[in-house]
Amino acid sequence: MHIKSVNLETVVGITSKLPENLKPEFAFAGKSNVGKSSLINALLNRKALARTSSAPGKTQTINYYNVNDELYFVDLPGYGYAKVSEQIKIKWGKMIENYLHSSDMLSLVFLLIDIRHDPSENDRIMYDWIVQNGFHPVIIATKLDKIKRSQVAKHLKAIRQKLGMTNEDIIIPFSSTTKQGRDEVWELIEYVLGQTKEEA
Repeated sequence: MHIKSVNLETVVGITSKLPENLKPEFAFAGKSNVGKSSLINALLNRKALARTSSAPGKTQTINYYNVNDELYFVDLPGYGYAKVSEQIKIKWGKMIENYLHSSDMLSLVFLLIDIRHDPSENDRIMYDWIVQNGFHPVIIATKLDKIKRSQVAKHLKAIRQKLGMTNEDIIIPFSSTTKQGRDEVWELIEYVLGQTKEEA
């Protein structure tokens, strides 16, 4: 997709109401420091639209990016950040759950997992939540450039097994450094957009 315009249109905090959007939404979930901001920036050809940080737990709101006035990227709060109080963690969890329950325009959920490590307990809980809310999450295995090419298949298999994914479930290896996987993510988004338009 050719990116003509992107703007951060809505920021939703813990007490705010979700916007009533009329365009398809593509949500991005993942634990803190998994590379969510880097992925969004890479997809949108922007250097610092979504703020990246070496300090995890930066995204504490749900951020809606209007892309080409055609769709929304919805950046969900990073979960599992250890230095945040249990109370805040619970509130973030409720925000994410509320979004998954309440958004009428949610078309696809991307769940980011660091390819170098087995999915954490929080990753498994998030995966199950998304499935229980009626979605088939697409896994994006981030930080692909940090492992040897010969190890990729083994790590992807481990992610599949730990999350209980089926062979039909999609997993896309991705590197924000080399941009490998970027085209595959966009192909999927464009396919879903095409389906949405047909249904309308």
